[in-house]
Amino acid sequence: MQIPYELALGWRYTRAGRGTRRNGFISFISGVSMLGIALGVAALIIVLSVMNGFQKEVRDRMLSVVSHIEIFAPGGAALPDPALTLRQARENPAVVGAAPFVSAQALLARGETMRGALVRGIDPALEGEVTDLSAVQPGVLGQLQPGSFNVVLGVELARQLGVDVGDAVTLMAPSGQVTPAGVVPRFKQMTVAGFFHSGHYEYDSTLALLHHQDAERIFRLAGPTGIRLKLSDLNAAPQVARELAASLSGDLLIRDWTQQNRTWYAAVQLEKRMMFIILTLIVAVAAFNLVSTLVMTVQDKRADIAILRTLGASPASIMAVFVVQGAMVGVAGTLAGVLLGLAIAFNIDVIVPAIEQLLHTHFLPQDIYLISRMPSDPQGSDIIPIALISLVLAFVATLYPSWRASRVNPAEALRYE
Repeated sequence: MQIPYELALGWRYTRAGRGTRRNGFISFISGVSMLGIALGVAALIIVLSVMNGFQKEVRDRMLSVVSHIEIFAPGGAALPDPALTLRQARENPAVVGAAPFVSAQALLARGETMRGALVRGIDPALEGEVTDLSAVQPGVLGQLQPGSFNVVLGVELARQLGVDVGDAVTLMAPSGQVTPAGVVPRFKQMTVAGFFHSGHYEYDSTLALLHHQDAERIFRLAGPTGIRLKLSDLNAAPQVARELAASLSGDLLIRDWTQQNRTWYAAVQLEKRMMFIILTLIVAVAAFNLVSTLVMTVQDKRADIAILRTLGASPASIMAVFVVQGAMVGVAGTLAGVLLGLAIAFNIDVIVPAIEQLLHTHFLPQDIYLISRMPSDPQGSDIIPIALISLVLAFVATLYPSWRASRVNPAEALRYE
């Protein structure tokens, strides 16, 4: 099978460098352009993979205590018919778990120390369907029996209060009793049954768990204030929430996990988008280094171009020769960058500890970041656009020098040869 001469010549010019010193310098610049594209693509893949890893780690820790979807009554009131709402929610094929809950704000006190807390009343028998119980000490939820008024605290909240298992804490409900002396807050002494550690500071420092019947008695509710749902695919939460809004009966509010943490979710997406744009500029700079390479190649090959034109080559064929040369540099650089980026991204859990040991430092102190290792999660939805953008930029960079080559006048080029 005969290879088109444009492809053969473009490949030959890409490998040029064995002749004059000038040819060697052109080949060196071409190699630098290829290396720049490879490093830019690799940097994009590595950075976005690490950002995906951090996002996944934080999301997983957050969802160990937060459900995928919450259904609740307006104003923090009790659900009108919890059993009906549970049954209708389970009818959706995407729902794999459901459990009632009570949510309210309160103060927890131990001696002179007070802390605001988000009190969540749960059903220990159903809680495992909607959250990851690995954050809670084994066997602790079994101690949350109706009437026991036991409480499970986040580790940071317990540390701030200075309590241990078996200690008593006082819960103060904001809605008090009306007496001749005025409104008096309701107090209830509770026993610390254990702790949970989700790894998410916001919840570890504010959340307190107790049995939902105890919570209903303390806050004078007729039943649970909401239903928590777990889905087979957490990324489908917004779509499932819309489906439930259309299928559930009654005046109910529905909120998915992306809405509960809208600020964090939007910040992560914005940061990832901006990082993609910034690092793409690095690839663009490397790709447009091809312009100088091809301009010098065109100047060096003016006589060759003139001879090809006298032999009958069309301007389009001349242009194709140099497009092929630049495109091959772009393809080689992109392929090398993708392979390098994936090799580092998939082995970052080995590479980073080795660098930390070599430099005697620690990049992620666990007491600050709550994550002791560098996470990485390469995704095809990031890698494919990176490769395509790199190839497009390399192709665009070849157009002007290739067009200039096709405009070379054979008589002018051969005048001094």
